[in-house]
Amino acid sequence: MPYTPELVEEMNLLVKFPMHSNMEGIKVHSSAAPDMVAAAKRLYSKGLVTQEDGGYLTYSGHQAVEHAKSVLRILTGEVTE
Repeated sequence: MPYTPELVEEMNLLVKFPMHSNMEGIKVHSSAAPDMVAAAKRLYSKGLVTQEDGGYLTYSGHQAVEHAKSVLRILTGEVTE
């Protein structure tokens, strides 16, 4: 299954979440780009974040971010061994 523009938007938003603390999240303001607002709502409906406008990552959200960041590092050549 190829990546759709919506999935790419969701992954772009996911990789903005900090991974070093469970006490930090993000807020997507209503004045943000419409695609980012929509991506936040989709992530919420999928159970990956705690609020429709971002909030904190859920357990599944943390797993998704870890994988998304790993793929991004591999595809951009930032692999460390």
